[in-house]
Amino acid sequence: MTTTSAAVGRGASGAKPTIVLVHGAFADASSWDGVIERLEQRGYTVTAPANPLRGLYSDSAYIASVLKSIKGPIVLAGHSYGGAVISSAAAGNPDVKSLVYISALMPDIGESGMSLSARFPSALATATDEVPYRTGTTSGTDLYLKRDKVHPVFAACLPESQANLLGVTQRPAATTAFSEKAKVAAWKSVPSWALVGRQDMTISPDQERFQAKRANSHTVELDTCHVSLLAEPGAVADLIVQGATHAGSDPKLAATGDAGRNNQASVLGGVAGVAFAVGAAALFYGRRLRRNTR
Repeated sequence: MTTTSAAVGRGASGAKPTIVLVHGAFADASSWDGVIERLEQRGYTVTAPANPLRGLYSDSAYIASVLKSIKGPIVLAGHSYGGAVISSAAAGNPDVKSLVYISALMPDIGESGMSLSARFPSALATATDEVPYRTGTTSGTDLYLKRDKVHPVFAACLPESQANLLGVTQRPAATTAFSEKAKVAAWKSVPSWALVGRQDMTISPDQERFQAKRANSHTVELDTCHVSLLAEPGAVADLIVQGATHAGSDPKLAATGDAGRNNQASVLGGVAGVAFAVGAAALFYGRRLRRNTR
């Protein structure tokens, strides 16, 4: 609402935070387009850097360097694998005031996408292809979504034609993005908000609930698929604005898992006013684990 946008999101210093959006696997920063439009209409400065998708350690180091170039308070949002990246990139940066997880990974120290998906399997286990890659100095394995799985597993809440375009333009993620274990977890000390997609076939909704509850995240659940930022950009923007509104305030404002769901009606009242994906690699390793135990 334009009458309130100028007032929201100001921390103790009075500065409105910059919102940084980090995409997930199989996607690029354009997946945030609808969200960016809505946030900018509310007067926020927004940046959506390219996530390299080469490995958790190198990706988070790159995003951390982007954050250091921004002056003033920051609200950091991540979708899917981007959630793991922001959890590491924000560590030790006092300017990051809020974390927002959109259908995302939220690994604890010592966890990886692989280990989380082993605990919470999803339909992505059979939805990816493994493709070797080589650069001038390195080689490894990339994961791509199978074209016939993009719509049913990744983007079922979108028209099939739109989902097919996502399959054509997808960016692969190296398997190291999901095998590398988190060394830090910024959500332990930074207030967080989380969106759970009840129809998510890429990351299990149970995994998203579990992560949000242990992080003491203010949690919203929607009847949407994994690409909630495309299907429900208004709701996603609203949740990010909640994080921006409380940037720099008392972390106790965040509600825990069950409490957040019990308050969902009031939260969704505000919501109504308004890369992708990660489990692939984790599931890729899950398949290997299953083969090895046969």
